[in-house]
Amino acid sequence: MAQSFIFDMDGTIFKTDTILERSLEDAFIHLRSLNQWDSSTPIDQYREIMGVPLPEVWEALLPDHSNEIRAHMNDYFLERLIENIKSGKGALYSNIKEVFSFLKANDCSIYIASNGLTEYLSAIVSHYQLDNWVTETFSIEQIDSLSKTDLVQRITEKYKITDGVVVGDRLSDIKAAKENGLVAVGCRFDFAREDELSQADKVVDDFSELKQLLQHI
Repeated sequence: MAQSFIFDMDGTIFKTDTILERSLEDAFIHLRSLNQWDSSTPIDQYREIMGVPLPEVWEALLPDHSNEIRAHMNDYFLERLIENIKSGKGALYSNIKEVFSFLKANDCSIYIASNGLTEYLSAIVSHYQLDNWVTETFSIEQIDSLSKTDLVQRITEKYKITDGVVVGDRLSDIKAAKENGLVAVGCRFDFAREDELSQADKVVDDFSELKQLLQHI
């Protein structure tokens, strides 16, 4: 039976850590050049909050800075992320394209719902030609509430999805699935947490496991 699959991007499809540290270091070098930072780059702190919308990232990393500085860093960091993607410094997780091809061959629809910004997501989709399989990519920018649950709801309403699966690595993905009446599949990848994954209906260690999952839905 045909199914709809809604995938998270960072830490699920795209190995964000391949460009994360590089881009964040670039951003904080820039911040130091503005005499607005005098210590090491807070990469560990960012890993702790990985997956939240970028404006929230800068509120957490720069709690004592002005909104103007946060907005500037948000823009600069995004520029560095996109440049690193376009220059081929990132990577997808293993078996992504193979599984996407399998799902499409079985009449499944594929969507992306991400806390990433539109320009960033477009760079990934374009560089890796994901639009060969993905029907549409949705960014948290499209939702005033910045809620992954609301973003998934937007997809289900637009495409009239009543049966489907949300695949992601964090609690926001799992909640988005359950609060929209969909199956929650957790990915035990780089940024996943076991206490969050325990709330998923199914947990996978590799994308290839989604092939077997499809047969049991």
